Amino acid sequence: MRAWRAASGRPGSVRPVTEPVPEPAAGELLVRVLACGVCRTDLHVVDQDLPVHLPNVIPGHEVVGEVVNHGADVSAPVGTRVGIPWLRHTCGTCKYCVRGQENLCPYSRYTGWDADGGYAEFTTVPADYALPLPPGYTDTELAPLLCAGLIGYHALRRAEVPDGGVLGIYGFGGSAHLTAQVALARGVRVHVMTRGAAARELALALGATSAQGAADPPPEPLDSAILFAPAGELVPPALAALDSGGTLAVAGIHLTDIPPLNYQRHLFRERQIRSVTANTRTDAREFLRVAGDIRLAVTAHPYPLTAADTALQDLRDGRFDGAAVLIP
Repeated sequence: MRAWRAASGRPGSVRPVTEPVPEPAAGELLVRVLACGVCRTDLHVVDQDLPVHLPNVIPGHEVVGEVVNHGADVSAPVGTRVGIPWLRHTCGTCKYCVRGQENLCPYSRYTGWDADGGYAEFTTVPADYALPLPPGYTDTELAPLLCAGLIGYHALRRAEVPDGGVLGIYGFGGSAHLTAQVALARGVRVHVMTRGAAARELALALGATSAQGAADPPPEPLDSAILFAPAGELVPPALAALDSGGTLAVAGIHLTDIPPLNYQRHLFRERQIRSVTANTRTDAREFLRVAGDIRLAVTAHPYPLTAADTALQDLRDGRFDGAAVLIP
């Protein structure tokens, strides 16, 4: 099969390879990849902003595919379409798993970081972590839902925006443009702060009340905010834009350093900041049901699998709005 591997000795680069199709282990499904989203977390893995877990890993964790085989102790009809997300394994017995917070499991493992992912023609997934897919979407549209959509939904919950409230979104890429639509469907007014003109245009087209520069103040105080851009320098202006009692959720797995905060300007009057760590399978299934109910408009730019390196560089340079998707 054709695939791309991160070059562990050369941060920021990937290399094409041709390898045998993987064999599914016990409890795993072998999946033929139909589409794989290009996520900013893939950049963090390739650029080694995140520590190397599996040297020369095949990135990719927004995988839409169909089952072609399975290992022992599991069965699934050939041709079943499934989604493969970031979360690949949890222990099921630690205190976090027991209380429904498996995204905090200290023994968790991740697709495209701890195990080979979807920048390939075939990949594997533990059957218990494969997700059902909502109808009404193409494979290209579904792929970004499997991380960009999932983490955005979890971030929206962490931000605790009230129905009918005011939400600020900082950065407007693959995750943000989906999260904004879920918020808008709940009657929330959305203000977008982002650096790209095309992203601002997309935000307004999707129904945002306003769109301005990344560090510009929104036109009204925010009940909640979500920071999607991996830029720590945006934390102070986002906190300053919050109304009393507001919450800022930081949705990235990686963030540059946060500048010093001023207590009175940024935190007083019970403003707070929260991190976001992956998502649970319960969150994932709930979001995919929501996506089936409200039919999200997914802005996806297809690239052939042979151009995975180009797609990553275009993401790094901010050359597209929405999300990029690899098509084998």
